[in-house]
Amino acid sequence: MAMTINELASACGATIEGGNADQLINAANDITAAQVGQVTQLTQARYRHYLHTSQASACFVATDFDVQDVPTSLILLRCTDPEMAFVKAVEILHPSADYSATIAPQAVIANSAVLPENCHVGAFAVVNDGVEIGENSEILTGVYLGKNVKIGKNCRLYPYVVVYDDVEIGDNVIIHSGAIIGADGFGYKFRNGQHVKVPQIGNVVIGNNVEIGANTCVDRGALGSTVIGAGSKIDNLVQIGHNNKIGQHVIVCGQTGISGSCTIENYAILAGSAGIADHVKIGQGAVVMARAGVANDVAPKTQVFGSPAKEKRVAYREQVAISQLPDLLKTIKELEVRLAQLEKN
Repeated sequence: MAMTINELASACGATIEGGNADQLINAANDITAAQVGQVTQLTQARYRHYLHTSQASACFVATDFDVQDVPTSLILLRCTDPEMAFVKAVEILHPSADYSATIAPQAVIANSAVLPENCHVGAFAVVNDGVEIGENSEILTGVYLGKNVKIGKNCRLYPYVVVYDDVEIGDNVIIHSGAIIGADGFGYKFRNGQHVKVPQIGNVVIGNNVEIGANTCVDRGALGSTVIGAGSKIDNLVQIGHNNKIGQHVIVCGQTGISGSCTIENYAILAGSAGIADHVKIGQGAVVMARAGVANDVAPKTQVFGSPAKEKRVAYREQVAISQLPDLLKTIKELEVRLAQLEKN
């Protein structure tokens, strides 16, 4: 989509500084690669030098951001929050695909399913008995919806998402390809030399404005619900075990594994490849750093690192101490030799 710089600035709440505001913008790009007809952003001083030779036609910068030697061909778009203004510009210039309100003839729809007139169901999607889909939601190619699944308004399920029976999904939820929501939790009892499966009869409840990445798995509760709170964002390749209670606006990064019956409170962040043992509580606003292994509760607003995870400063000091061990061992050996010589003398 193309629009003038003047129109773009108005839509994004920016003030124009310099140049011809009637020229067209047709795309957004990174400051290192933006060309004529494109808009970019500059939010960090360390990237300021890219602006001097930039071919971009416009650049979002903060109202008080100091820039020098700006090319005459480049217009500055001054605003209070250039990052969010740029996000808005990207949304305008690169709108997401629009799926018409149709049900593909190849889709399999149960007679008891409830679908509004303005939803989209793609080819080879399967919608089982008791399913309810909200207005303006999009169920793309090959999606499987089990019995009694409830999906809210304005949701998008990308191709080949699988949603098991009884899952409840709120409004404005995005679930990416390959995600599996509501599979059985991993529950077994060891009896008579074998692992006996514990029936998993709960469900999954997903709040509004949640996004779940590709190939992520969210297991159903054993008896109650596995819950993902409103506004939480789950990355690709994440495992969320049964009966977890994930709060609102939580971030869970890729390859993280959360064992069963954990509580992740609001605004917590689990960085990449974190591992959380079962029945652990991560406090509000806490940060579990990358590759940390958490076996005990984490207090609110703290940062933990390492395996087993410890408070960040303690873990860093231990890492430094470990790195000094070779020199310390060398010193000890030298002292042992000197001590032996003294004893001999």
